[in-house]
Amino acid sequence: MIWAYHQNLQSLGSRKRAGQMPRLVDHEQRRREITTAARTVIATGGLDAATFQAVAAEAGISVRLIQYYFGTKRDLMLATHTAVVADFGVGFTEQFTALGPEATPREIIRTFAVGLLPLDERRRQDNLVFAAFHAANLTGNTVTSEEMMGAPRYLVNVITEQLLRARGAESDAHAAELDAELIVGGVSSITQFVLAGGATRERAVELLDRLLDRMLL
Repeated sequence: MIWAYHQNLQSLGSRKRAGQMPRLVDHEQRRREITTAARTVIATGGLDAATFQAVAAEAGISVRLIQYYFGTKRDLMLATHTAVVADFGVGFTEQFTALGPEATPREIIRTFAVGLLPLDERRRQDNLVFAAFHAANLTGNTVTSEEMMGAPRYLVNVITEQLLRARGAESDAHAAELDAELIVGGVSSITQFVLAGGATRERAVELLDRLLDRMLL
């Protein structure tokens, strides 16, 4: 991804020197604007509300333009889901880098887990989008389990690795994976609790820390 971005920048510089319009960059920006509008619509009304007409109105563009970039609603929804996952990934990378090489397993796990919680408005909206996709997956509409589970599986793998690091190389790898799945599932449940108004953001962090206390004795 970084290499492709670098190549795009080089290509952009060449086109500017040649007096050409940076068409590829314009296309990517437009796609981003459309998926951002779709995220807003989904967070407010769910996937059913995210029609081409509603997304076009939110983005301030024509329906035809959305059809140009995304031929079907499913294409638009999958691109929107990918955009949310990518933004979480960028956040995780920044947070992990900020921890530094001396970070403990608990610090790493907690950083990833806190990054998932709806502790600000942006993450609240993104978690509402994820909840809408989860509901669609349960009903077999729009997305499949395979398309949904890439990000959770990545988190399970990261947390499993850190649990093994904390417990020692000879510890039970299967038990660590099970505990990692419990942590990811627990964070998901805490998130839903906050979104439903059952817990404050402060309480969410408190619940997370108690969960990690029990997993990292």
